[in-house]
Amino acid sequence: MEDIIVQANQLSKTFKQAQALRDLSFSIHQGEVVAILGPNGAGKTTALSLILGLLKPSKGNVQIFHQAPRNIRVRERIGVMLQEVRMMDGLKVKELMQLFRTYYPKPLALSEMIELTGLSEADLKTRVEKLSGGQQRRVNFAVCLAGNPDFIVLDEPTTGMDTTSRARFWKTIHRLAEQGKTILFSTHYLQEADDSANRIILLHQGRKIADAAAGELKQQLSRQYVSFRLHGTLDRTKLDIPDVLAINERDERIYLETKNTDVLISYIIQHFPDAYDLRIDKGSIDDVFESLVQRSRTNE
Repeated sequence: MEDIIVQANQLSKTFKQAQALRDLSFSIHQGEVVAILGPNGAGKTTALSLILGLLKPSKGNVQIFHQAPRNIRVRERIGVMLQEVRMMDGLKVKELMQLFRTYYPKPLALSEMIELTGLSEADLKTRVEKLSGGQQRRVNFAVCLAGNPDFIVLDEPTTGMDTTSRARFWKTIHRLAEQGKTILFSTHYLQEADDSANRIILLHQGRKIADAAAGELKQQLSRQYVSFRLHGTLDRTKLDIPDVLAINERDERIYLETKNTDVLISYIIQHFPDAYDLRIDKGSIDDVFESLVQRSRTNE
């Protein structure tokens, strides 16, 4: 990774008496795809607004390309897709895209904007006020790419998209990352962050509670499960052993949380002759999220 694209230092923001963000510090290097993850109200949009210079921090500072976010040279090199964008009524989609290209010194070719966002000929001829929610998001993304940005910021980018559009969107993001673009996006979809980001910054109640690759987060708080089906009913007294940390039954399967899958599988085979369809599962990003949030609450 060649250079630091974003450097945030002790960013804080207070609205009246409510503190939306507290002492957020991190850096993002060229080519990284970073997710700011957290539930609604965690401070994700506030963090992005401070990084982009749309809000002034109550404390701390941020630089993009080693300059202030509002610097014109910075703005020429970034593309932004916010949650709510008011587009210009009366213009056709193609006209809007052509207009936004004129705002930048080295715009992306119109044909590439269309190809990357999957807009159809019918979409391009539609007036923006008549677009569906999903179409609007694709057009917003096209406008975001108009300047051929080096740094792309996306606030809950897949809101309103159907499954097909969402899959296409993330495929495009990965393609842009392969070209060396740096991408920062916010999401409350745990799986989306897990699938699409090199790194996850996890926010809870305005505080950063984790910053690592998704795989590292899982490893730090690894939960492993042995699951199986059973002919007949489960005798839970047989599972009152140190290697079983928790027992759950759902969808006609028995899930045993453990730190030693090998020992537990051997035990199940010996003590549950009616067991079948044994599986080993690692904890999901949902499990990691819950564990980190619980740890954060304990430390407060």
